[in-house]
Amino acid sequence: MKASFRCFFDPDHNAAFEQASELRNEFCVQITGIVRARPDSQSNKDMATGGIEVFAHQLNIINRSEPLPLDSNQTNTEEQRLKFRYLDLRRPEMADRLKTRARITAFVRRYMDSNGFLDIETPMLTKATPEGARDYLVPSRVHKGKFYALPQSPQLFKQLLMMSGFDRYYQIVKCFRDEDLRADRQPEFTQIDVETSFMSADQVRAIMEKNGARTVE
Repeated sequence: MKASFRCFFDPDHNAAFEQASELRNEFCVQITGIVRARPDSQSNKDMATGGIEVFAHQLNIINRSEPLPLDSNQTNTEEQRLKFRYLDLRRPEMADRLKTRARITAFVRRYMDSNGFLDIETPMLTKATPEGARDYLVPSRVHKGKFYALPQSPQLFKQLLMMSGFDRYYQIVKCFRDEDLRADRQPEFTQIDVETSFMSADQVRAIMEKNGARTVE
């Protein structure tokens, strides 16, 4: 569980107070104290925990941090943010996007399951097949001179699944295409992959449009 709140160090607790003067941004600390209500004049209504504070009795500095390569004032360039992605993801804006993505993925799975679709994983290391872009090739250690191809889509596998009697398949799947990066092109991307047997185009559209509409809701 993650939350932000204010800690108060009393000069009368000399050891903790002196240690607190050493604290800098991003230090990892352990604080023992009493949770109490803030005075009304100091309450922060912009924070969910703005009405409380921790009156610290003990402070343990678990790990100290060197100055970080990213500024907390968000003046970093996109190149800096991508280079230090693990730090950029600490920003609430970025964390919220990942949480939203996880909620969308969970909803899509529930929706597809409720409509009789079966989530089936297909192989990642496969044979190269003619598709719309170049394949990413992976050399085989066991079979010298041979290569696997990363899938541009699970097209052949899902058609084989239809032959196997699984008439409603879906997968939230990673796909790969060795092509130049553009606004509508990514070398590595995730898609909702769907295949059905004996359904009209209108039926498929109705299911997927409702999926999109309910996801946005």
